[in-house]
Amino acid sequence: MSLADFKGKYVVLEWNNPGCPFVQKHYDSGNMQSLQKRFGAENVAWLSINSTADDNSDYMAPAKLAAWFKQHNAAPTAVLMDTKGEVGRAFGAKVTPHMYVIDPNGTLVYAGAIDDKRSTNVADVKTASNYVVAALTDVKAGKPVSKASNQAYGCTIKYSGM
Repeated sequence: MSLADFKGKYVVLEWNNPGCPFVQKHYDSGNMQSLQKRFGAENVAWLSINSTADDNSDYMAPAKLAAWFKQHNAAPTAVLMDTKGEVGRAFGAKVTPHMYVIDPNGTLVYAGAIDDKRSTNVADVKTASNYVVAALTDVKAGKPVSKASNQAYGCTIKYSGM
């Protein structure tokens, strides 16, 4: 599977590490799953990518990671293992969850944090401004993304060779 497989579609890239409290905030609250389901129904491909090196204590083997997504009732289009970190490094992903939105032409239109609440508190999801929703809303309406990038927050991605 490659990004080229999704040409002509909107794509969201979500860097994921289940051991990260910032990722847990968005899954324990149901926020990430609701976004996956909402935008999946709107024909947006949602790719959850795990770039954790396989020699890191945070690494989850594919079957265990798939079970975690199932346990959390997640609905990404696909879960991708990037244990060598090639995809993560190519996009400059630094933390989990680092979020990207790509338009149907393959243009990166958003890169950064999922929202404006840099915390691990589940309650903060309700009052946060969600940058991914805003970016998808803008670009799908044919408008330029009002906030195309910002500083992502979360846990540092544990790339191989680090």
